Amino acid sequence: MTIDGPTEAFLEMLAAERGAARNTLAAYQADLEGFSAFLRGPASQASAAEIGAYLEALHADGLSARTAARRLSSLRQFFLFLLREGMRADNPAQELATPRLPQSLPKNLSEAEVDQLFVAARAIEGVPGLKTLAGLEILYATGLRVTELISLPAAALATDAAMLLIKGKGGRERIVPLSDAAKDAALALRAGYGNKKPRYLFAGRDPKQPMTRQGFALLLKAAALKAGLDPARLSPHVLRHAFASHLLAHGADLRSLQKLLGHADIATTQIYTHVLAERLQLLVQAHHPLAQG
Repeated sequence: MTIDGPTEAFLEMLAAERGAARNTLAAYQADLEGFSAFLRGPASQASAAEIGAYLEALHADGLSARTAARRLSSLRQFFLFLLREGMRADNPAQELATPRLPQSLPKNLSEAEVDQLFVAARAIEGVPGLKTLAGLEILYATGLRVTELISLPAAALATDAAMLLIKGKGGRERIVPLSDAAKDAALALRAGYGNKKPRYLFAGRDPKQPMTRQGFALLLKAAALKAGLDPARLSPHVLRHAFASHLLAHGADLRSLQKLLGHADIATTQIYTHVLAERLQLLVQAHHPLAQG
């Protein structure tokens, strides 16, 4: 299908101004071409009613809500571009409701399973074992993202400070508390490097570079196998979820958790409300007079 002028201009903007990758551009182009095929005409001239009919057709064809939401997002950005460039006087996709997505709860680990991982990590020999244990201790104590973890400098956790300053997504800074166990594990890891002076606490093969996300994930998979857990259930992100869920289960509130996780919006933290609901239900069952047998 031949790309019309407005679509071509939109794709050029994505490439030039946003640095969109080839696969991203191909996905946008496919979404717009699919919409044009439905219209049997240029996507740039569509009305809000036609976009609504397109979404209904996607649902009738059995496409998932997630796919329909992504295509609507593409159309919104396309029409917003046309509006800003003066190619249209409105954004017909702006007021359409995003298809409701099913709530996807994160994978999680029980507190007993986390304990099993610590036991397994302590049994792994050499620097890989020290990295695994330090990574587990720090992730579970702080809820760091894996990129934040592997970016820690070699001197991180080397002082008696009880808090650690982290620069997270969007350059936002936050302070996270440190456990003595995490500091001890970091100290052991630094000692394990011997005379080498790596730049990062979790050094890669090149001591001037941090280890990769994939390399650290492999260490966790090995620990999971040694602990008798399914490796598919364990990742750095799962440990971050375990940190959050277990904190809530022991009495933390969502606002505090939002700050610890570095979420810009409380709505992102609200995926953990199911944990709060379970805790409150147990609280009522244990203490409400009508719940007493």
